[in-house]
Amino acid sequence: MKTSQGDAELLAAVRNGDVAAYRVLQQRHAPAAYALARLLLGAESRGESGAESRVEGVVEESFAAVHQVIDQGDGPEQAFRVHLLTALRRTVGDTAGAADLEGSPVARAFSSMPERWQLVLWHAEVERARPDDTGLLLGLTVNGAAALAYRAREGMRQACLRIHLAETTAPECRPALARLGHHIRGGLTREQSRIVDEHLEGCSGCRAVLTELTGIGRSIRSVIGPLIVGPVFPAYLVALGRMGVTTEGGLPGRWRRAPRSVRRAVVAGAVTTAVAMAAALVLVSGSEPAPPPSAASEPIVMAPALPGVVPTPSGRPKASGGESGGAGAGEPAGTGPGPTGTGQDGRAGSWLAPRLVARIDALGALIRSEAGIVAVRLRNAGRGQSEEVVAYVGLPRGVTLPSGSRGGHSVGAVTPVGTVDGWSCRAWRRGARCVRGPLPAGRATAVFLRVLVSDDAAYGAVPSVTVSTAGMRVTARSRGGVRAEGAPARFATDGRVAVSAIGNTLLSCAPSEPGCEAARSGQGSRRDNNSWEMRPLDRDGDPSTSSSSAARLVLPAAGKVVWAGLYWSASAPPSGRIKLKVPGETKYRQVRAARVVERELPVGRGYQAFADVTRLLGRARGTYWVADASTRPGVSRHAGWSLVIIVADPRRPYSQTVVVDTATVLERGHRSMRIPLGGLTPADAPAKVALVTWEGDAGVVGDRVRLGGRTLRPAGGGRDPRNPFDGSATGARGARATFGTDVDRFRARLGRAPVLELGTHQDVLLFGAAAVSVRAAS
Repeated sequence: MKTSQGDAELLAAVRNGDVAAYRVLQQRHAPAAYALARLLLGAESRGESGAESRVEGVVEESFAAVHQVIDQGDGPEQAFRVHLLTALRRTVGDTAGAADLEGSPVARAFSSMPERWQLVLWHAEVERARPDDTGLLLGLTVNGAAALAYRAREGMRQACLRIHLAETTAPECRPALARLGHHIRGGLTREQSRIVDEHLEGCSGCRAVLTELTGIGRSIRSVIGPLIVGPVFPAYLVALGRMGVTTEGGLPGRWRRAPRSVRRAVVAGAVTTAVAMAAALVLVSGSEPAPPPSAASEPIVMAPALPGVVPTPSGRPKASGGESGGAGAGEPAGTGPGPTGTGQDGRAGSWLAPRLVARIDALGALIRSEAGIVAVRLRNAGRGQSEEVVAYVGLPRGVTLPSGSRGGHSVGAVTPVGTVDGWSCRAWRRGARCVRGPLPAGRATAVFLRVLVSDDAAYGAVPSVTVSTAGMRVTARSRGGVRAEGAPARFATDGRVAVSAIGNTLLSCAPSEPGCEAARSGQGSRRDNNSWEMRPLDRDGDPSTSSSSAARLVLPAAGKVVWAGLYWSASAPPSGRIKLKVPGETKYRQVRAARVVERELPVGRGYQAFADVTRLLGRARGTYWVADASTRPGVSRHAGWSLVIIVADPRRPYSQTVVVDTATVLERGHRSMRIPLGGLTPADAPAKVALVTWEGDAGVVGDRVRLGGRTLRPAGGGRDPRNPFDGSATGARGARATFGTDVDRFRARLGRAPVLELGTHQDVLLFGAAAVSVRAAS
């Protein structure tokens, strides 16, 4: 008999007369049965002669009773432990309080669930088993079990709401209750949400329903746990944790190999500890309802399980928990951040408890009068799944959410940037309140928020976060905040992702002029835009365009576009418009800039424009064409474009990516700049860096790119570390020289506090953007 089979497979085998299958079920669920039996028998079984025999007799009788029911063609088909524990309570004769609980909406909703959903809800929500253990019982992978648990919780919410709707006798409550599910998910209009909120303010009954639905995990545990196990439920959970119960093939190996006397002592100790700690176990907590995760509006990039997670029962028991506000400000108190700006907390008393490690970072830099991104990253380094997670993000004065965040389909709704991963965010006080579903053991997640920095924000002001789940809280502060220099983040995401950048010029020398073809091939001494009368380059053969060029993006076929940003620049007055033709299409699309920055260059005014073109891209790899940017011909003029793309690929390692941009001129008295790359937690592996820069000259040496104290060598162009900005662009089609347009690739180790340094001795540069992808440390 293979012990990797799920309970449903084993029960089907039992019905076909397979005795060995039932022995596997006994091994798998005996620890829980022993723990409950000792607690239900109480004082008469503790330390008295024959006590252990009574415990063993009750457990054996319960297993036999369930087996007999199965032989008669009835009994469990999947949720074996629920039936076993119920039979054990009946064997002992303990039914106190069951009648009251059975009448509750949560209990009736649970009984209406498919048995497979009952199984996953019991183990994932009530007993809070490890995801791999729950997956084994279901015969699913960890991800499959997590997905089933999410569907089951949603099914419970809907079933509970239907029961409340059917039983309400107050006509004024029915409209609000009917809309409550959509209200929780942010699916109502602003006016509808206002009406529901006004009703909830004056109706304690409907507020209780809202609390029950939004905290469905706590509701299940507080009702179904005592309903099945009885009043000893808190002690039962602690006893399971003390024994390190696992479903992996039955009893844990050390437990099965230990002498009976040792096992008796461990179980007795678990019961004693459980009695002392029962008050510290939070069953129902929090007065502020938390909305469930909503559907993602951006591509979801799931975080993988963290390898080698070692359980560490840290932290201290909490007398209260959940999501209630702290003194005055309404922000929960918690464990202070460690020296690296991270915080962690765990529930004491259970080996299978979750342990949260949180950090918050300002990505790139928060620059006055600019938009930026704040990242909250969270991982569960414990052995047990958490409950629903709430992150309270506190922003310093002068740093706010965009005003548009308070509009949309739900009052105060905030759309995260990049990775969504089940998070749902709302504007909250001086920051945001973000909620997602339970975080399984060994899993990581991240949420990114766009913020605006005022022109008078205090330098050094940093964001903070308090992460709350039932029974624990953890706080952290960012290591970086508002800075005087640097580049703000345009986009960021975590996952199996990587960054690519391509580009080309839109101005070139006239092919009829002697030496032009050699210069375009990267040969000769006249390879710079200041050596030629630069003229529009038009390579697409389309009579409707006046300038055009192409670049090819080479990626694996499995790559999926997560984000794409189009940058273009010229030493000319801006128009704010450009044309883009993506792979697989035959016609250009008009693209309007979301942002245009003008700067003074030696030849006059120049600009850099940006547009988010994610929705215009289908497949990622292939040839891209760009046409008709605003340009001006002449000596020393430049015009070009770059497409920066973040691609998800399941074969890539779990990574962090960020794109920062600015438009900074480096010349004369301002020949260098520092770009902090805050918010990255790199593993010991090189990062991939792509830089977009304008006006570089191949014939002028003395430029440099440094990262981590080391000078970097470009992967393209002349590959000269003394001249990285030499008029070359990754992916450019038609010519090697791209006259004043530089899209360069580098590899470097970031270090603990990475800062990208750019400089030039003789050249004039207009720095545009940097894109970084680095394998994340666990």
